Amino acid sequence: MISFLISIVALILGYLIYGRIVDRAFGPDPRRKTPAIEMQDGVDYIPLPTWKVYMIQFLNIAGTGPIFGAIMGAKFGPSSYLWIVLGCIFAGAVHDYMCGMLSVRHGGAGFPDLVGDYLGKRTQRVMLVFSIVLLLLVGTVFVYSPALILGDIAGDGSRGSIMLWVGIIFFYYLIATLLPIDKLIGKVYPIFAVALLFMAVALMVCLFIKWPTLPELWDGLGGWSEKAGLKNQPIFPCLFITIACGAISGFHATQSPLMARCIRNEKLGRSVFYGSMITEGFVALIWAAVASWFFFSGGAEEVGSSMSAAAPAVVTKVSENWLGLMGGILAILGVVAAPITSGDTAFRSARLIVADFVKLPQKDIHKRLAIAIPLFAASAFLLWYNIADANGFNVIWRYFGWSNQTLAVFMLWTATVYLYRTKGGRWYLITLLPALFMTSVCVTFIMVDKIGLRLPQTLAPLIGVITFAISSFLFYLWRTRSK
Repeated sequence: MISFLISIVALILGYLIYGRIVDRAFGPDPRRKTPAIEMQDGVDYIPLPTWKVYMIQFLNIAGTGPIFGAIMGAKFGPSSYLWIVLGCIFAGAVHDYMCGMLSVRHGGAGFPDLVGDYLGKRTQRVMLVFSIVLLLLVGTVFVYSPALILGDIAGDGSRGSIMLWVGIIFFYYLIATLLPIDKLIGKVYPIFAVALLFMAVALMVCLFIKWPTLPELWDGLGGWSEKAGLKNQPIFPCLFITIACGAISGFHATQSPLMARCIRNEKLGRSVFYGSMITEGFVALIWAAVASWFFFSGGAEEVGSSMSAAAPAVVTKVSENWLGLMGGILAILGVVAAPITSGDTAFRSARLIVADFVKLPQKDIHKRLAIAIPLFAASAFLLWYNIADANGFNVIWRYFGWSNQTLAVFMLWTATVYLYRTKGGRWYLITLLPALFMTSVCVTFIMVDKIGLRLPQTLAPLIGVITFAISSFLFYLWRTRSK
């Protein structure tokens, strides 16, 4: 528990100290009109109250990510605390802040457009396809997986029952994608965000009351994954792919521009973008501590489960056991409502990214439909593929974690180029260092994992060091030529 408390304090200090440094590096201008004020269209560009923007941003980037990812990452032991804290402060929150504020400065531009402005048009086209595929995967799976859970809750997990829920969720996604952001998302999301935060705080209180004996940082970082039943998954690079949303996630780069179109003043960027990521880090830390108790301190037996339980089962068992009826309700919100709220904004982000690329204004409903219908048709095909082949998404989602972090790599390099070109000095180091590290993680993972080249895992540290060195050298060459 001591390591957990130290981690909580570190996140708070990270926001108060490093958050100010990042804010100073970007240099927000409170006198500058934001896109929400200058480009109001009543659909996507709408000035919203700051508290509401913060809540929507938090739920947009969170969903089940800081819950399920932290639970699976806890199997790596206390190293999960280190990655959540250091990754969140120095990588994830910086990534989200820079993406959100760059979008504000560029008229609410989406992620691919930002990449195109600083990394070139060829990279922009690659990231356009990459982003759309990623968002379609997120949206589609977050149709089918909540439908499976709701079918079981209803007591009838038959194909017909599941397809009924699929239809209901799909219809909601379509409505949420087309309606102005303040009509549905702006009203529902704050409620779900409060529920997600309430569940996390309630579990933290239970941790303080129980004060269980948890693995500590000084107990060593290695060997925990084997105890938890993970084989052939070394901390580097697997931990940094497993825990994404609680530390750094490329999916956030597709979500932050949504709120960049709603923020009223640039000076609010630190609390909205950097602060939302720190809040997500808190949620991830709490679930990592709960999962550590579950896997390593006899928690599984106490709640009548097993160490091999999947993340949703851990959420349900612990919530019901610790929080009673309210815990069961919150668990349902966690494993059903949270992914649904990530799915609808995934489709909305995809619509806006395509609209920006083809230069099609989205004020008129028929123009929104012109883009939304093909996106939902593609999602329906993926749904059909999943239902026709039960292992379909098992194959697809092996690539999701890697592609998610790869997206973050490109956003960090984009921010690095921006800071180097516009701010001078050494401000670009705040994004360069996490960009180099995450590049090493993503290259190493695709080299040694079973979804990639399957090189011997003993080579992982060497591959990581070589990738870091080559990336640093290439940046040095680019910087020299830029001068």
